[in-house]
Amino acid sequence: MGKYICCTGFLKSTWDQVCIAFWQRYPNPYSNHVLTEDIIFREVTPSNCLISRRLLTKTSRAPRWMERYLPKHMASSAYIIEDSIIDPQKRTMTTLTWNISHARLMSVEERCQYQINPEKGSWTEIKREAWISSSLYGLSRAIQ
Repeated sequence: MGKYICCTGFLKSTWDQVCIAFWQRYPNPYSNHVLTEDIIFREVTPSNCLISRRLLTKTSRAPRWMERYLPKHMASSAYIIEDSIIDPQKRTMTTLTWNISHARLMSVEERCQYQINPEKGSWTEIKREAWISSSLYGLSRAIQ
């Protein structure tokens, strides 16, 4: 059993601006915890959707109580896979992100759906869902 979190929000920018910002977010001085961003795969489908897979390396320090369970090199950085699909006809962007580091201890998956807000066409609506789970006996609740 895991923990599920869901929320919806609004970005006061057009869908086009949000998509452009998504691809230009790294590197930037406000996200210096992201060390690398590597494109593993990218394809334009016959229906003109852009499908991408990226590998991100982050310096995300593990919580102090968890550091004793991790090898020293694993406590200071994390590897994350990010899949994205941009559909310019439907004007949607979907991202799915999950950790590959520490996966035996815990799994974190996030899915974001970006689309034009139907009430305010100049805003973008984002629906975020996250699943956090751990099968580590005795610590799964604390991790979640």
